[in-house]
Amino acid sequence: MAKPVLQLAIICTLALGLCVQAMAKDKFEMEVEKEAEAVSLVRDVRRGGYDVVSTPELKKWIDAGKGMTIIDTMPYEESYKKQHVPGAAQFLFPIPDMKEWDVKETGGKTQEDFVKLLGADKEKPIVIYCGFVKCTRSHNGAAWAARLGYKNVYRYLGGIFAWKGAGYPAQKIE
Repeated sequence: MAKPVLQLAIICTLALGLCVQAMAKDKFEMEVEKEAEAVSLVRDVRRGGYDVVSTPELKKWIDAGKGMTIIDTMPYEESYKKQHVPGAAQFLFPIPDMKEWDVKETGGKTQEDFVKLLGADKEKPIVIYCGFVKCTRSHNGAAWAARLGYKNVYRYLGGIFAWKGAGYPAQKIE
């Protein structure tokens, strides 16, 4: 009696292993996906005319008191109010490419409102972020800042998820 149970257990284990293996992507398939994401990101950066900044770099800039404007492009109530990079202001941008200024997509704010937030100094560093690497709200914000003539525009790719993931404190609106 033990022998059939053992055989059934072995068969089930092998079948489960084959199913999991068939469903799981191998390292080569995963690399193809990573490559596609990296190429897409590089093309966004080139098209947008801005640079990028990492989580540790941004933290160093903040700690050093570097004069810059930091902008969170996430929705106010759902995200910014709950957690944002310390010192960041909020300005909503949409996820899809915003080729023309669209007041509906920016929460009723105009291009002039954005320029006012960025300030008159076109050389001052501007850091724009959203939630995470794949979120393209920050691409829209950074591309628009560059389009408006700001020279030192950075997209903080990891956004608030990377900030929190690095263990850095977030600010919130009470």
